[in-house]
Amino acid sequence: MTVKKFVPCIYLYHGHAVKNLTDTTVVETDPLRLVNLYNESGADELIVFDMSQGDEEHEAALDMLKEICALAEVDVIGAGNIKRMEDVKKLLYAGCRQAILDFESESNIAVTQEVSLKFGKDKLLAACGEVSVLERNRELIEEYCCGMVLMNPHIVRETQELTNLPFYVQINNIALNKLMEIFADENVCGVTGNAINDNYREIPSLKELCRENGIAVETFEAAYQWEDFKKNSDGHVPVVVQDYRTSEVLMVAYMNEEAYRQTISTGRMTYYSRSRGELWLKGATSGHYQYVKSLTADCDMDTILAKVSQVGAACHTGARSCFFHEIVKKDFQETANPLQVFEEVYDVIRDRKVHPREGSYTNYLFDKGLDKILKKLGEEATEIVIAAKNPGANEVKYEISDFLYHMMVLMAQKDISWEEITTELARR
Repeated sequence: MTVKKFVPCIYLYHGHAVKNLTDTTVVETDPLRLVNLYNESGADELIVFDMSQGDEEHEAALDMLKEICALAEVDVIGAGNIKRMEDVKKLLYAGCRQAILDFESESNIAVTQEVSLKFGKDKLLAACGEVSVLERNRELIEEYCCGMVLMNPHIVRETQELTNLPFYVQINNIALNKLMEIFADENVCGVTGNAINDNYREIPSLKELCRENGIAVETFEAAYQWEDFKKNSDGHVPVVVQDYRTSEVLMVAYMNEEAYRQTISTGRMTYYSRSRGELWLKGATSGHYQYVKSLTADCDMDTILAKVSQVGAACHTGARSCFFHEIVKKDFQETANPLQVFEEVYDVIRDRKVHPREGSYTNYLFDKGLDKILKKLGEEATEIVIAAKNPGANEVKYEISDFLYHMMVLMAQKDISWEEITTELARR
């Protein structure tokens, strides 16, 4: 059974979110605010249409798209302003999981095979607004794209007769009963457009309506019920909360049955406040929500380990983690967390860029500029090759360390974070 998705979209024009592809009335001056709202509403994916004109505006739109992808708790699909393969690459490198090719445009059709072979068909969706377009290009789409976006909701039936590919349907206005009819079609994998944008707050209730009608939707399905846990004397279960990227322990809190069910239902960490005697949605006041990545019970089923995407600070004091009061510490050699080491060195490099120090080699590189940084990076790469031809591994280790340092200087120069690098590697 195809899982149905609720997919809001952002029509990006002159740095703002506008009404749609043909109406440039501004609906939100800050698209990132919309991203946060869609995160909180339980949206399943997000489509961003780049409506920019001209190279300078296009680059600005890509910068905004990069911020959107970093902020979104769901996969982002990029569309618009594609004229050549390079444009698809920029969308994917900005952080989009997929790109949409407009099959109303000959230039998009022309690059389909090339882009698919380079990045994989799972990265491409084909957008069609007319049945005739699908009829002419069906074989190309089926061979090189993993799905479609129907820009016209009135061609759903004809599309299902022509292809078995899954597709999203863009809809501006729709009655609830009609939405259920569209979702009932086997190949429909999601609905997008202003029908979702204008009703994003209703996504949780719409998902519940779908479930009541036997329509599968994106949601957590808990392997264990509340009755399966061993509760403490107050009827609660403690929850240890970790950052899903770094494994840093952020906080400890408690759940009662209602908090557990709400966490599963919404995908946002909800606890029971013992001091206030009430349910507590983390971030409801501060905006520092915790989005669930996984929940795991321990061997005794009396404690839950939650791995989350933490927005802002976990602690009410403003600290990232609640654990910062050192009680005792014995000298010992910590096993280095590779990502933590990279981030600590990178933070020093970035600090040098903002707060220069006299005699700093890092500041010397920044002062000399990009060409000098690239020259040194090339030299260090060559040193690795030379060292690798010699017996033993120590020399290679030293040269790789030099290379990575210079690479981080380049990252700081280009404002690229380790999180962006590791996210891209994980996506591959």
